[in-house]
This record gives sequence, C-alpha cells and structure tokens, in this order.
Amino acid sequence: MVLFDVLYVVVAVVALWFGADQFVTGASRVARRLGVPGLVIGLTVVAFGTSAPEFAVTIDAALAGQSDISVANVVGSNILNLGFILGGVALVRAMAISRTLVRRDGLLLVASTVLLLVVALDGRLSAVEGGLLFASLLAYLVALARAGSDGAATATDQFHAPDVGRLLVGLALVVGGGHLLVVSAVDIARVAGVSEWVIGLTIVAAGTSLPEFVTSLAAARAGRTGISAGNLVGSCIFNALGVLGLAALVNPLTVSPVGVEGTAWLLGTTVLVVVLFYTEETLSRIEGGLLVALNAANWLLNLL
Repeated sequence: MVLFDVLYVVVAVVALWFGADQFVTGASRVARRLGVPGLVIGLTVVAFGTSAPEFAVTIDAALAGQSDISVANVVGSNILNLGFILGGVALVRAMAISRTLVRRDGLLLVASTVLLLVVALDGRLSAVEGGLLFASLLAYLVALARAGSDGAATATDQFHAPDVGRLLVGLALVVGGGHLLVVSAVDIARVAGVSEWVIGLTIVAAGTSLPEFVTSLAAARAGRTGISAGNLVGSCIFNALGVLGLAALVNPLTVSPVGVEGTAWLLGTTVLVVVLFYTEETLSRIEGGLLVALNAANWLLNLL
C-alpha cells in the first residue's frame, strides 16, 4: 500500500505542475481577449496560477480537518521558495535585485509573515483572522494595480474554445492533484510513523512549489534573474495572505506548537532574505548557498 501511495504522490505532483501551467496559459489568454491589462493579469492570474497547487492542497486539507498539513504546506512552501529555490537559483547565477522589490515587496513579505505569526500564536487561525489575511492580500493587489497600471488593453471579439479548455483542464488537474496529494501524504505519514507536519513541510511543500521552481529556473537560465526573485517573493506573499487566509475562512485551522515554531523560522528566513537583498542589491552565490544550507538544516531538524 505504501508503494501505491508513493506512486500517487508522484502522479499528484505531475498533475499539479502540468495543471498549473495549463491554467496560467489558458487564463492569461482568456484575460487578454477580454481586454484585461497585462499588469493585472500578472498580479492575479499568474500569481494565483503559481500558487494554485498551494491553494488546492491547503484548502482540501482544511476541509478534511488536516490543519497541520494546511499550515505546514504554506510555511514549508515559503521556506522552500526562499531557501532551496531562491538560494539554488543564486547558486546558478548571482541575482540582481531591484530597489522596488526590496523596499516595497520585500518589506510587505516581512510584514505579511509577522502578521501570520501573530495570528497563529494563540494556536488557532479563526475565520476572522483568515478574513484579515485575505483582505490584506486584496489591498496589496489593488495598491499595485493603481501604482503601476499600464492601461486597459483592447478586448477582442475572437474567443477561442481551446483557451477556455486549457483553463478548465488545468483547474481540474490542480484540484484533483491537490486532493490526491493530501490523501496519499496522510497515508504515508501514518505508515511511516512521522507527523503530518513533517510530511506537509517536506513532500507536500516540495510538490506544490514546482510551478515556482520551474518558473524561476527558466527565468534564471534566460538571464532574467530579477523575474525569478519577483516571482518567488510574490508567491510567498500570496501564500501567506491568500492561501492560508482563504483556508481559514473555509474552515478555521488549529496551529500546533510546532506550527508556531515553523512560522517563526519562516520569519527569520524572510528577514534574512530581505537583508541580503538590501546589501548591494544583489544575491550572490555565497548568499544563495547560505539560504540552501539553512533550508536543509530546517528539514533535518524537523525529520529528527
């Protein structure tokens, strides 16, 4: 049975990765045909698309009463994004960091993580607190759209069915893959005798972070490291405020002591990343190696 669960995890991860890619492609094309501005597409469709696996897994786990997996998936994904993925990209190629990313998005990332830790300290994420997190994300998106709107695009009369098909197929794969990943991960945790928190922090988080990894690696290989950093920071903000916020709205979550500790570790990692961004406005290979090492240490400490 364990072998089947491992196979299901692999299938679920593939479904999440392929589904998120199809969802982003289809939704972006539909939005353009409807005349939605490019910036708004980037801030909403693409941001949601890369975080769609986290949404699917976290909300599915919340509905199933698996609070540890819900919280661990978001915390683990953000640690993974800022550790293994961001650090790994910097190891491949030193990253230039824009001042806007540091001063606006970097500071908001720290603030959103602080807010997440504060509301989790009492061991529970209520519907009201979830609403506060989600409303904060909406306010951020509105502020960005107002500050940098590139004007409305022109709507077209052409409406291609394949674009809608991609959107729906991608969404179905993400939702189905998310459910399969949660069920299989819980079974593996029970058989292996490890906590759902550890499974959520490692296997589930790694699986749901695939879209961010693929996007960031592709951008880095093309020499567009700034996009890699922006994608990862934006995804982390979306996860902390949007994913957990919506999950708590759907079904209030219990945050275990290890969950609070994990969120505190995430805050420390987040502050370190922003400090590294601020110094010389670059992320060097040495600094990337430091982030990867810290992420590996966090995994090791949780597995022991």
